[in-house]
Amino acid sequence: MDADEEKPILYERAEAISAKEDSIEMGKETPLATTIEVKVHPTRGNDKLEKMGALDVTEVVHGHQGWRLITCNWLHAGLIHILANMLSLLFIGIRLEQEFGFAKIGLLYAISGFGGSLMSALFLKPNDISVGASGALFGLLGSMLSELLTNWSIYVYKFAALFILIFIIVINLALGLFPQVDNFAHIGGFISGFLLGFIFLVRPQFGWIKQQKILRYSTTPIKQKHTVYQHIYWILASALLIAWFTGGLVLLYHGANSDIRNLLIWDIKFFSYRFSG
Repeated sequence: MDADEEKPILYERAEAISAKEDSIEMGKETPLATTIEVKVHPTRGNDKLEKMGALDVTEVVHGHQGWRLITCNWLHAGLIHILANMLSLLFIGIRLEQEFGFAKIGLLYAISGFGGSLMSALFLKPNDISVGASGALFGLLGSMLSELLTNWSIYVYKFAALFILIFIIVINLALGLFPQVDNFAHIGGFISGFLLGFIFLVRPQFGWIKQQKILRYSTTPIKQKHTVYQHIYWILASALLIAWFTGGLVLLYHGANSDIRNLLIWDIKFFSYRFSG
């Protein structure tokens, strides 16, 4: 939870007299990017993807190939698929990497990808495989939301930034309703990234960095680096993330995939019946 002390400009700008100078206008920096995770059928000419490490729930559970939960994030179904995802990574990742550094964002990206693969494996049909980096990219979107919430006090246009970010997330999730798109990977990556944002992307509270520069000449009480609610978010997010990964892996390796899919299908049919009636 150490802050990036090499970039105090953000906080000095936030303490300027002018409201225009002290605002962190996240809404202008939030990218409108789209990204998808693709489900394909290995019997339709895509068996090479399966051999290279695509997510195949049968191989993961019964073939003891858990590494597929990681390798599938680095494979794509075609040129358009990889270009779309890399373009999204360019727009989403640059802003986060500039502010928080390669190490934090790279780790957040990789762990979110694993979370997306885990959620996908719980719902994926036995005859389908899944490839793509969209779970990791949705993790970056989720982390942007939690970063806004945990660092709420340093933003001036809070609700505008929140509205824009939620709008972008909803649009991207809505695209997952199209056929052959693995929206469960999107959701799993988003949840993982959202929790990781509370852990990795915590900033010092208002004025802490500037205080360090004048501390030797000041007699005022020392301001705490982080607020109480930031510590609470960090603890809760850590506990929920561990519970999610542990519970998901236990369910997956105990063969809950088919039960979960059958329950989901039953719920959809029941909802459709009630809606049509």
